[in-house]
Amino acid sequence: MISYLRSAEGTEALAAAAALEVSSNSLLRDLGRLRRIMSPAQAAAVLEQTALRRRASAKFSRAAQMLFTAEALQQASGETIARHSAMRYQGAERVADYCCGIGGDTIALARQARVEACDHDAVRLACAEHNVAVYGLSDRVTFRLADVESVQPEGLDAIFFDPGRRARGRRIFTVDAYQPPVSIVERWLPRVPAVGIKVAPGVAHEEIRWQCEQEFVADGSDLKECLLWFGPLATAERRATILPDGVTLTAGAAPQQPAPCEPGGWLYDPSPAVTRAGLIWELAGLLGAQQLDPALAYLCAEQFIQTPFARAFQIEEWMPFNLKRLKARLRTLDVGRVVVRRRGSPVDPELLERRLRQEGREERALFLTRVAGRSVAIICHEHHG
Repeated sequence: MISYLRSAEGTEALAAAAALEVSSNSLLRDLGRLRRIMSPAQAAAVLEQTALRRRASAKFSRAAQMLFTAEALQQASGETIARHSAMRYQGAERVADYCCGIGGDTIALARQARVEACDHDAVRLACAEHNVAVYGLSDRVTFRLADVESVQPEGLDAIFFDPGRRARGRRIFTVDAYQPPVSIVERWLPRVPAVGIKVAPGVAHEEIRWQCEQEFVADGSDLKECLLWFGPLATAERRATILPDGVTLTAGAAPQQPAPCEPGGWLYDPSPAVTRAGLIWELAGLLGAQQLDPALAYLCAEQFIQTPFARAFQIEEWMPFNLKRLKARLRTLDVGRVVVRRRGSPVDPELLERRLRQEGREERALFLTRVAGRSVAIICHEHHG
């Protein structure tokens, strides 16, 4: 069916389908309209592709012209992250994109070097070939249908590897079960030392048993992926990067553990990229901050410092956690709605938000955490600026 979607007839059908509602409520109506001018199988493929294009618009600026599969789109990096990753390959002449999927990273890599895009799935490879053409980069990419486990890297300056992290619609949580497993890098490194590997951002640190840089990347406040950089592509031990600006924080030499403190001044909630990279102490040093609890990531400082690595909240007051007392205090402050954030607390945030909802014009951020082993609630204003 991918051949049909890439044909002139399929392109015309997709253009016509772009005007349809394409929702769960309109499914039968939309299919009925399409079946008047094409086969049922073609109509289903066009409708699915139209829905995927709309979903992909959050990742790709030219999604309305691209082709996808549902699973490959879930795993694909968006343009912002792909461009960031591809910058590591500046100066390379020939790069392999192994397990290229629908070509999101291939497109970004092709702006840096000539790319050999390889995947074992013929449909995904056809999507990648189409998508590379949408971005006008076909002359910089060759496509190869092959199982990456059987490929011998030849004549390459570097490799980018994005192994499958889903099987039969379910996520795979261990790098040794990826398809292919991350350990395949051990076969490549003697021939091509410059390797980058995309893994899930929730990867367990003990699973990364190779000498490489671990970079955790967030787009805004959302943690998106972890990148492992080998050989000359590695520039630090651990790194947290915040996009779209590309600001970065790296592991320092024996950072000093911040002293514990009680809440006061400003509370900083670090980016998940910082916490996953294990850089809380480095961030505390930048902010001149202390830690509310040695085991938790919340930091406090008397002075406000603007930082891309954490959200800042001005502390209004705090108290031992007691629902009845907390609700009464919020009523006094004319607070009708709270947004609950937590670390080290078993309380369900959504349930507590509902229980604390009451008449009131104000809104606050409410942090549930521990201070010196005690459960506390901290009432804050978030800084926007």
